[in-house]
Amino acid sequence: MRKVVLSLFMAGLLAMGAGAAQAAEENSLNEVVSDLYGTPYKSSGTSKKGFDCSGFTRYVFDALGVDLPHNSASQYELGTEVARKDLQPGDLVFFNTNGRSISHVGIYIGDGTFVHSESGRGVVNTKLNDPYYWSKRYVGAKRLSVPVLAKAETPKKEKAVQAASLPEKPAQK
Repeated sequence: MRKVVLSLFMAGLLAMGAGAAQAAEENSLNEVVSDLYGTPYKSSGTSKKGFDCSGFTRYVFDALGVDLPHNSASQYELGTEVARKDLQPGDLVFFNTNGRSISHVGIYIGDGTFVHSESGRGVVNTKLNDPYYWSKRYVGAKRLSVPVLAKAETPKKEKAVQAASLPEKPAQK
């Protein structure tokens, strides 16, 4: 009986496929981020003592097993472009705050909101459609492949380029 129940449970997980993986990834993301709210902004910061924007995203993704560069423009070079209407939790969102190029990054967490380390405020949630500042400076978004189910098989600290190009595992029958 236990084997039958376990088999049905496993079949259900496989049937859920990408949805289950996305939910697990969201939960992992939320767990990592929830401990960081209120961390102060610190120029060039990469730790819980203080983060700049790319230091924050680097720290979060490192906890998820992906090593990102500590520069928002370099992070923009990774992953797959995502339309604003197709954003999912975990997507990196990029902004031009200096009038020249990509200069700020955050992590989309759903419901039109992203989390980032903002100068003067530290790690906070902000509405992406803020008409006064962020919406006007939005440049685009990128999705990195962080396959939750494959993490056990890949060493922590995979290079972001390698992690972003890992093939998704087909559902087993």
